[in-house]
Amino acid sequence: MLVPDLFLAMMKEEWRIHSTVFWGFWFALFPVMIVVFAFFGSLTLPFFSDAVPYTVAALLAQIFFLLAGAMVGSFGLMGREFMNRRFGQASLIAYVSRSLPISERRIFATFLMKDTIYYILLYVLPFTVGFAAATPFISIDPGYIILAFASLALAFLIGLSAVCFLSTLYAHSVRLLAATLVVLALALFHAGTVVFPPYSFFLDPGLEPLALSLLFILIPAAISVLFVTVDYPDQVKRFKNSLDSLAERLSPLGSEHFIAKDALDLLRSEGGAGKVVFSFLLPVGLIWLCLQILIQFVPGIDPLMIFAVLLGVISSTIYNWLTEFDSFSSYAFLPVEVSGMIDAKLKSYGILSLLPVAVLVFAAAATGGAAAPFIPALAVLISVSAYTLAVTVYLTGLHPNVMLYHAGVFARYVLATSPVLLLIIFASIFDPLYALGSLLLVPAAAFLLSRSRRGWQTWEISGY
Repeated sequence: MLVPDLFLAMMKEEWRIHSTVFWGFWFALFPVMIVVFAFFGSLTLPFFSDAVPYTVAALLAQIFFLLAGAMVGSFGLMGREFMNRRFGQASLIAYVSRSLPISERRIFATFLMKDTIYYILLYVLPFTVGFAAATPFISIDPGYIILAFASLALAFLIGLSAVCFLSTLYAHSVRLLAATLVVLALALFHAGTVVFPPYSFFLDPGLEPLALSLLFILIPAAISVLFVTVDYPDQVKRFKNSLDSLAERLSPLGSEHFIAKDALDLLRSEGGAGKVVFSFLLPVGLIWLCLQILIQFVPGIDPLMIFAVLLGVISSTIYNWLTEFDSFSSYAFLPVEVSGMIDAKLKSYGILSLLPVAVLVFAAAATGGAAAPFIPALAVLISVSAYTLAVTVYLTGLHPNVMLYHAGVFARYVLATSPVLLLIIFASIFDPLYALGSLLLVPAAAFLLSRSRRGWQTWEISGY
């Protein structure tokens, strides 16, 4: 049973956190920006209907919201540490169960309901409004508006509940999480043809796909509530002084102390391994699974090439890890420049980029692809990763986690990256070798990074 007062308090808390951290008024415009992009994106559907039928476009939208739900769910891993790092001893209501005469399960159930309503209002509803505004111009039955909202909400909630379930396993045992992921991967591998329940519901509304979608939401959510643990015992963590020894080994790279600090922060922070699993491997795994579904409807596409494009975009979020808990204000009294810190973050990013390369190699081996398609796919991964990283640094500096929720900044990010990504995808459909042209993005990325170093040298964000 939910507690109305607690629910309202959590809703207010979520809004105040976002409006404080993510630029107040500009964050309030974020849903408006989603409406605008959804409207203009929907207007383009008739122009691409031969290459991307409406049913396939609907599947892509559901994949996007599935990943959005997974990303929202993964915040629970890092929320407590994020609040403590940014706001001292501040914490989320969900983590103060000891001081409230309410059970942990009821608090967490209320927390899940808050996330469900808040983020559906923030993401799904604005997208549906934009689509609805475009339906009169693209000759789509208005009845699809309600259907689109329901199916996108179901896809979002499946992603959210799945990650909450995996987060609960992670809180109890990393080994249990690893074993569960292996079992799920094997089950999906042997399942053969997989149909995403919300997509089945969109194509043919009926009780069976709706019930299956709700089961995929309610069962993981119920397990998460029943076995939730937010009572983290106080532990004194002691670590051997490894900074100097690690920096010495990294000295050939330059900026060695900053790179060593990034490595130690990532390893020693709460959920260090969880960041890799929930913020990278899980979204990448979902993308690969959804591509296997997509090729059933568009058999002419090369899944490895599209996977390389999307992997490059996801890889750029590694930069968010490196800047998540760091602030230049901590170095204000030292002879350190913003450009020097950006250089160090880029070097750390380069080292961690070996992870997406390894994922691409594994994906190519799993598909049994020849060497010829793999080389263009690798070129696409490197080029897209470098370009999206450069755009992120150019627009957000050392603060991507904050400024990408600034409606104006995010709009510029989408406009700078989306046309390029679509061009690469369409070119690779005609011939995978055309994707080698994506290497032209590398000098563009170098130019943006050089501009970024100069532009952010004299600017520092404040207010959080």
